[in-house]
Amino acid sequence: MSAFSEFSLLLIISAIAGAISVRLRQPVIIAYIVVGIIASPAVFGLVAAHEQIDLLAHVGITVLLFLVGLKLDLHHVRHIGPVALATGLGQLAFTIVGGFALILLLGKGVMEALYVAIALTFSSTIIIVKLLSDKRELDSLHGRIAVGFLIVQDLAVVLAMMAMSALRGSDEAGLVEVIVSLSWRILLAGAALYVLMRWILPSLVKAMAHSQELLLIFAIAWGTGLAALGEWAGFSKEAGAFLAGFSLASTAYRDAINARLSGIRDFLLLFFFIDLGSKLDFSTLGGELMPAIVLSLFVLIGNPLIVMAIMGFMGYRKRTGFLAGLTVAQISEFSIVFVAMGISLGHVGVDALGLTTLVGLVTIAMSTYMILYSHQLYQKLAPFLGWFERKNPFREQAVETDAHADDKPEIIVFGLGRYGGRLARLLHEEEIRVLGIDFDPERVAEMRASGIPVHYGDGQESGFLEELPLESAKWIVSTLPDVDSNVAFLNALKERRFRGEVAFVARDDEHGMRMKQAGAPTVLYPMRDAVDYTVEHFAALIRPGENR
Repeated sequence: MSAFSEFSLLLIISAIAGAISVRLRQPVIIAYIVVGIIASPAVFGLVAAHEQIDLLAHVGITVLLFLVGLKLDLHHVRHIGPVALATGLGQLAFTIVGGFALILLLGKGVMEALYVAIALTFSSTIIIVKLLSDKRELDSLHGRIAVGFLIVQDLAVVLAMMAMSALRGSDEAGLVEVIVSLSWRILLAGAALYVLMRWILPSLVKAMAHSQELLLIFAIAWGTGLAALGEWAGFSKEAGAFLAGFSLASTAYRDAINARLSGIRDFLLLFFFIDLGSKLDFSTLGGELMPAIVLSLFVLIGNPLIVMAIMGFMGYRKRTGFLAGLTVAQISEFSIVFVAMGISLGHVGVDALGLTTLVGLVTIAMSTYMILYSHQLYQKLAPFLGWFERKNPFREQAVETDAHADDKPEIIVFGLGRYGGRLARLLHEEEIRVLGIDFDPERVAEMRASGIPVHYGDGQESGFLEELPLESAKWIVSTLPDVDSNVAFLNALKERRFRGEVAFVARDDEHGMRMKQAGAPTVLYPMRDAVDYTVEHFAALIRPGENR
């Protein structure tokens, strides 16, 4: 069977498995992992093109981490940085120390206990971000905090791998050398990133944004390029891809880039989950069943509790701590990679890999349901979580108070040409909270310079609408010039279930009639209204007595 035929077969099987999963109200992530298990050499051996699937999986990881960085804008870092660092480091320390002691009690050796304990600390950023994205909670307070401490974990993965690699020959000088080398590379990367974000990227992205297709290609090229550079520099592809997204997070074009890349991300991540399932090792799982159950409960219960305790101490409400804590109730694909590295270094045997694999299967499956039904779970457990919250959750109240006015617009104007631009300006002068949307970067820059909140993007894309604060908007006004664009925009709003009022600007009666037939609730006729007003004005000037 050719590689293309295998590729087609995988897509067909994945579509069927995904449909069954959705029908049974189960997460498609597990279905894709099951497809990987079925297609693996250990079961049916349906696919031999492992290198191609592995490449697509790595590109999917790169795009996902790029979008994670793209979401982390500097305004949020100011509030979330301390809690992300404290929560991430606190959870790492608790899991390593507690897990190490527990694994020793289960009769394992010191080195195996160390490796597995470290592996238990890593949560899957890829799976968590995918679940939060599907639930549209990535931009929520608990979602941003979770992404913050998951990034701390991702950086810890790199440090742990480098540290354990340095123990190959138990050479302390080698470990010191690795730490020094890593430190100067981090400083160099930080300085380079600052220069790019301060002086180079804003004008470069603005030039690319003249064509949305070119902007998409640039975003993918920038993400994969920095991912490759990060791997070459001794960090990781994931770290490089994250930094690539983070470097664009403060630009006016991040929402448009995110909307364009979301579909590509979902397609490529299919191959990541298939690849993960095909690489799971089931040969050593039998004798590790009881230890795996104990460690799975430790991860499913212990990790969320420590996150809730830290976040409660730092001034967040119990609900935020609970929802964020559920995101660390599983181990990562990196955990398996980390233990596999220990086997290659001669530090541990295959039993440690079997144990980690089984814990991974149990915790990923269970935590997926816990996150999908997090709000229902919270409602049942809320009465018992009071001691995880201070009487005055000061930090969360500060975040709420600091919210920008343009985060909750009353009117959103799509298309900032002569009519839309003037409409947005006059509404702004009347102190009505208005948000403008346009895909012309020059127009965006001009309006932003005049103090009007503006986002760069295309209103016809449903994915872009998900990035906008539609919940607060009472009215949406579209000044898009052609009927097809307005119909696509109206359909996108219906998919998003927008509950406010919508008005469309028509250039003539025929345009307005077609919009009415497409289901437009309100149609404005600026040219006709302007003519009517002009006639009334002249009539008042020429025959003033007759108009009194």
